[in-house]
Amino acid sequence: MPNAIYLGIKLIMGEFSVSKRKTKKQQRQLEDGIRLILLLAAGASYYFTQKLYVTLWVVGVVLILIIALVIFQNKKQKERLRKSGIKDIDSMDGIQFEYYLKELYLSRGYAAEVTNASGDYGADLLLKKDGKKIVVQAKRYSKDVGIKAVQEVIGAKSYYKADEAWVVSNSYFTKAAKELAKKGSVMLVDRDTLIDFILVLNPSEKPESAKLSISVTASTYGNCSKCGSPMVLKTGKRGDFVGCSSFPKCRSTMNL
Repeated sequence: MPNAIYLGIKLIMGEFSVSKRKTKKQQRQLEDGIRLILLLAAGASYYFTQKLYVTLWVVGVVLILIIALVIFQNKKQKERLRKSGIKDIDSMDGIQFEYYLKELYLSRGYAAEVTNASGDYGADLLLKKDGKKIVVQAKRYSKDVGIKAVQEVIGAKSYYKADEAWVVSNSYFTKAAKELAKKGSVMLVDRDTLIDFILVLNPSEKPESAKLSISVTASTYGNCSKCGSPMVLKTGKRGDFVGCSSFPKCRSTMNL
């Protein structure tokens, strides 16, 4: 029975780690709290029944109920994250944004892991796909992301021995950040690209509410010179432009 309790606590801790990153101190406090609940349940049961097997049965039931509650809450949170639109993301804190990105990239076929709260060495997420390891710096900002984020993810790429480094934001990037990213082979995912990803994960999110209006009507701008797909009129933060309809697979654009 003690081994079952120990495994149950570890399972609970694993489920809790999905909803919020925790320091080692916070993890110990949570484990101590679960043990205290089980101890109180055992003490109360034995006091009223004076039967060991009944006490063990009660402790087992309480443990199962705690596990079921945590799993249920975790499932609800994942569903809520997957239904988030850009406005929801704008109101998230940094950690919530990291877990949103985890769900986003899981839906895109990546293996995704959120790093520890402390000692992440510049990587908020680790992604794996097609044999490649990718480090991701997540920036939930209300202003343009600067050069520091790019510097951090370059360091993380070296530390984790990753193949690629990305910075993903709900905002845009400064000119200096773009220049360093180009030199350091860092991929920048800005607000417009993130919105396109959101529309795939959550089709019910309307482009208008995401502050991005995309015309998908028959194109009068010809076909893409790179992939042959129709070129369509798009409207972003910086005004109207013509882009490839197969975005993000093809990022070809042309001036109006």
